Amino acid sequence: MVLLKVLALAVCGTIAYQDLKDRMVIWVAFPMMALILTGIHLASSGWELVLWFSVTNLLLVSGILLLLFLYTQFVSKKKFLNTSLGLGDILFFYAFSLGFPTLTFVILFVGALLFSLFLFLLLKSVQNMETVPLAGFMSLFLIGTMTVSFFIKTPNLYQL
Repeated sequence: MVLLKVLALAVCGTIAYQDLKDRMVIWVAFPMMALILTGIHLASSGWELVLWFSVTNLLLVSGILLLLFLYTQFVSKKKFLNTSLGLGDILFFYAFSLGFPTLTFVILFVGALLFSLFLFLLLKSVQNMETVPLAGFMSLFLIGTMTVSFFIKTPNLYQL
């Protein structure tokens, strides 16, 4: 379990570094993240719960992406992919959704989005950022959350 958590931190660190540096992440990082987070989830819960939570989380992410797609296409009249949201961000959302029970996922997902917004607004004036490295910022949030939960046993991310 400790090895999986260290691997998860390493993959999230890689995603954050690549996204912040180049605004591109090697695609292999996302399936690796999904497998590692699923492994941690399986070690903390049974197959039935992991399957249930994963399907629920995947449906939530798909619904959010559908709403964003519809808004982008019909209200903003912009291209969706690589204009409103990058492919890496979408892949990150799906990989992230496999790692936690639904309530924990929703809390972490919203927290990561808010963290990303505040970090972007803070860094925008300093670094002249035009786009949000969303997967990178969310990875940093996940690194922080997993590190805190690794050293402090409560609250357990898999019992919410």
